[in-house]
Amino acid sequence: FLPIFLPWAAVRAAFACRDHDVLLLGDGVLAPLGALIKRLFPRMRVVCVVHGLDISFATHPGAVAAFYAALNLPALRRLDLLIAVGRATEALAIANGVSPSRVRFIPNGIYPEEFSERPPRSALEALLGMSLLDRRVLVRVGRYVSHKGVAWFIREVMPRLPQNVLFVAAGPRIAAGTAGDADDYDNCVRAIADAGLEERVVLLSALPWEQIKILYATADIVVSPNVRVPGSMEGFGINVLEAAASGTPVVAADIDGLRDAIEDGINGILVTAGDAAGFAERIARLLADDVARQRFGEQACAAVRDRFSWPAICSRYIEAFRETAP
Repeated sequence: FLPIFLPWAAVRAAFACRDHDVLLLGDGVLAPLGALIKRLFPRMRVVCVVHGLDISFATHPGAVAAFYAALNLPALRRLDLLIAVGRATEALAIANGVSPSRVRFIPNGIYPEEFSERPPRSALEALLGMSLLDRRVLVRVGRYVSHKGVAWFIREVMPRLPQNVLFVAAGPRIAAGTAGDADDYDNCVRAIADAGLEERVVLLSALPWEQIKILYATADIVVSPNVRVPGSMEGFGINVLEAAASGTPVVAADIDGLRDAIEDGINGILVTAGDAAGFAERIARLLADDVARQRFGEQACAAVRDRFSWPAICSRYIEAFRETAP
């Protein structure tokens, strides 16, 4: 519905611009709308949040990506400011011709109070429909796309972990024909069969938000094992902040925007992307000491609350808006 939404949004923005100073676009796909507003209202400041794929999609094969590159990239260069949610996205924007003076890194934020509840382990057992007696649970939350590393983790890391470790992946699938990253769910299913892990891996999709929060809060560890995939990237990785705010330790790949969300040893643990032995070792070390793992989870929760709450992030947005004033 994007061809319908864009004209509707342009008309709505044109009316609203008469009473406002700044137009904030939430995604780079809306850059042509911003360029149009700049023509109609030269004094209007137009700021756009960019997440990674809204730039890197221009490098994908096919006519749609070529059209996107011809239309959206020039439009992005005309805007007053791009707010990149990760430093990797900031570098990508500059590499695609955006002036460094027109790009600023401001991370995503969360509302930590959303994750203050600590449900019992029985809530996770009810969600999964199984007993977790003597089991250790690793959780991965995110879309089923290849750069999220779910299939890689199943094939390369799970066989290195003890038999009592259960891996639960949860997130939306990508509909056929959707622009951007392709669905990787079937590849994850094949990975389970290839590794013979039918009893140790659970794949969930389309869970309601309340159940996602149960996964975060009741897991022993949340993992984010992203891998490098040409033409795609992790713009930020909001899930690792959500997990840390739930008091659960995070082990993540040291890649792309995950580096901006996690300060190693403070609110999570970073491991070299693609290092299966490194992931297994750090996970095993955390699982070996329940007291230390709980203490680290509490530390991570406090760090996220202090550094990534939306009120703190919003103040940085307002400062950026003011600096774009003519």
